[in-house]
Amino acid sequence: MTQPLVGIVMGSSSDKLVVDGAKVILRKFGIGYEEKVLSAHRSPKRVFEYASSADERGLEVIIAVAGKSAHLPGVIASWTVLPVIGVPIATPDLGGLDSLLSIVQMPKGVPVATVAIDGAQNAAILATQILGNKYPEIKEKLKSFKQELAEASAEHAHGKIHKPELEDEEEEPITEG
Repeated sequence: MTQPLVGIVMGSSSDKLVVDGAKVILRKFGIGYEEKVLSAHRSPKRVFEYASSADERGLEVIIAVAGKSAHLPGVIASWTVLPVIGVPIATPDLGGLDSLLSIVQMPKGVPVATVAIDGAQNAAILATQILGNKYPEIKEKLKSFKQELAEASAEHAHGKIHKPELEDEEEEPITEG
């Protein structure tokens, strides 16, 4: 799929290392994505423009990555009808607990699905599962992926170590703004 179906938005370019985990998963499943750096506090108008036009641009899920006060996922969720998955970033101050609580404690009517601190890979897997409900080819790849996980777990339980491939060397530029 070349049309971006997933938007990945990070509050700061320093979040890129965590975001890379999501990109690996989306590439593994052949899911197109776009990537932006937008700050809920420093560029709120650009966040509004991005979120309010995401559906029109063909996006179907947004992954929003943020640290500290971590308002980005909630602000995006307030301006779109698309599912938003929040990824809290580990912080030196409170280890990411500040980010996690900021994202998970959303008011009624503005939900943000939230994954673990620095859990961008799981955010991408969740986005893939959401898309799998509409795209049969993605659902089939997910079934294979889940089978690989089960086999790897069974092998690990018997003393063999095998991890399903979750890493990728390919790199793509970030679009600021």
